[in-house]
Amino acid sequence: MTGPLANDRTAVRRARGARARREGRGAETLAALWLMLHGWRVLGFRLDTPQGEIDLLARRGGVLAVMEVKRRRTLDEALCAVTPGQRARLRAAGENLAARRADLAGLAVRLDLVAIGAGGLPRHLPDAWPQDAGRFTGASR
Repeated sequence: MTGPLANDRTAVRRARGARARREGRGAETLAALWLMLHGWRVLGFRLDTPQGEIDLLARRGGVLAVMEVKRRRTLDEALCAVTPGQRARLRAAGENLAARRADLAGLAVRLDLVAIGAGGLPRHLPDAWPQDAGRFTGASR
């Protein structure tokens, strides 16, 4: 389709995408602040890796957590928003980062979810997808 109607649809899509990116960044910032208040050391925001983008990378004790941040109405919606393929890529990204950095060597790599719901307060689910942990090469808990 071409013409004014196509231009309007494109503009609407762009505006929606821009709003989603702003909200996503806001959710990630809120999640990082919440994690720091709960004893986590945030090592990185929106890290680009060959396997994909890590929303937050955080460490506490012997755990290196790849934090996926989702703003959804319910916790179930947030859990379902991350596909098995995305989870595999995120685990691999965390493991590769841990293997390349001496200061992260020996840490247990875990995939966590920080869900931000209608109330606006973050909810942290450590090891949010334990059923995946044994499926992927090198995945540790």
